[in-house]
Amino acid sequence: MTEKEIFIEAFKKRTKELAVDIIKLFRKFPKTEEARIAGKQILRCASSVAANYRAACRARSKAEFYAKLSITIEECDETLFWLELIEESDIYNQQPMETLKTETTAILMVLSKARKTASQ
Repeated sequence: MTEKEIFIEAFKKRTKELAVDIIKLFRKFPKTEEARIAGKQILRCASSVAANYRAACRARSKAEFYAKLSITIEECDETLFWLELIEESDIYNQQPMETLKTETTAILMVLSKARKTASQ
């Protein structure tokens, strides 16, 4: 395996782990209507990050890769938005919120750099 292939596989795992961590976070939410609504939103976008990154890795063309990567970036940014909203609205503001926000931001930065490289 090349270094690039190793990185891609590790990053697939990393995005999937973020989705799993968000699922575990959701299980800790209070049983309120606003927590349910926000929880469903964050579950959708966090799982989309992992799914769309995997799809980008299977892209048949540079254009398809770029498009899927763009979707992944949007979903990752939305995940970060929901983490912030959930914390700031006091739906849930305990650990692991800071860790999840840091990891989501780091993933977003890697994806953004990959898209910039792909556009050149």
